Amino acid sequence: MTFLAEIPYNGYWSTPFAKWQGSLGDLNSVKFAAYVANAELKLREIDPSGFDFGVLGITVPQKHSFYGLPWLMGMIGAYEISGPTIAQACATGVRSLLAGFEEIAVGMASAALIVACDRTSNGPHIAYPAPSAPGGTVDHENWVMDNFNHDPLGKHAMIQTAENVAKKRQISTEAQHDVVLRRCEQYMDALADDRAFHRRFMTLPFDVPHANYKKIAKTIDGDEGVTLSTAEGLAKLRPVLEDGTVTYGSQTHPADGNSAIIVATSEKARELSSEPDVQIRVHGFGLSRAGLAQMPEAPVPAAKMALEMAGMSMAEIDAVNTHNPFAVNDIVFASETGFELERMNSHGCSLIWGHPQGPTGLRSIIELIEALHLRGGGNGLFTGCAAGDTAMAVVVSVSDRGTQ
Repeated sequence: MTFLAEIPYNGYWSTPFAKWQGSLGDLNSVKFAAYVANAELKLREIDPSGFDFGVLGITVPQKHSFYGLPWLMGMIGAYEISGPTIAQACATGVRSLLAGFEEIAVGMASAALIVACDRTSNGPHIAYPAPSAPGGTVDHENWVMDNFNHDPLGKHAMIQTAENVAKKRQISTEAQHDVVLRRCEQYMDALADDRAFHRRFMTLPFDVPHANYKKIAKTIDGDEGVTLSTAEGLAKLRPVLEDGTVTYGSQTHPADGNSAIIVATSEKARELSSEPDVQIRVHGFGLSRAGLAQMPEAPVPAAKMALEMAGMSMAEIDAVNTHNPFAVNDIVFASETGFELERMNSHGCSLIWGHPQGPTGLRSIIELIEALHLRGGGNGLFTGCAAGDTAMAVVVSVSDRGTQ
């Protein structure tokens, strides 16, 4: 299958991701996403009024985020545009992208702006009325921390899902650390030549606005808070859980940031593209759910569903990017699909550069597109897990227009 809509080349962007409580920690994520979108659209000479649909992906509530996508589009000057606000945990980016492709497929839109934003820093503390409680005291939660540490179905923390899969498949700490070292090498490739790979879709150095957006608070060179692990450093780490295998070095870190992708009809994609002869198409999406507390296994069936929809096999896939909150994820994927572990995530991944949740998948898809473009085209697969032992996947291709 091939979807009617396309992604215009260079019709996407991402901010650097900053480790939580860092340089982006006091910015309302929706306002920040609009601020970035305004700058990136201006840089590409794209008029926001040319969009007729939008999607906002966000998983951590912000003040006024009740107004969702219409608020975002209004802040970029596209006052007549509506669309949904979507939350599907770490699969939000792929789900938001699918919504854009579907809208165009049914003829309800011709050009859509897909934006995903999140700030795990300074997450909301929510109080829920509980009139029947003693003294009418409220129930409450810390949206970010409490949900990281407690799946309401299994009563377990996220890290327990990785430990369950590691135990079942006999994946050692050393094997996980080997993956981390390889992903660090690949991320270093993205930093080569003054971050040349990241500059393909990031505006760097990046000016961080003050919370009032009236001045620049600071400038950062790129992703903030990344730890480039060494074999010696990883060897000193002990598992986080007693009798476990997962260390702080073999899991990702919460982060802040936003990403965006434009989706349009073929004709409009050519108009919006910086290289009109490059064609970026989507051929399949996948959704899956693994067994309870087995989250790192979910990306494999999602990937298989996306490949089946695309009418492709893994042998036809030239590049794979994953959202891998745990190194265990990539080990499982390679074992189940036969795709070489060393080849996955050619320029790093969320295991290294962090995980703001909603935008994570979109950034990975952008990096996948650019990796395919650098190799002269080909087919790519992105897949990644999400809370609730779920996952989503997408198959994309990059080619010279007219060759597919």
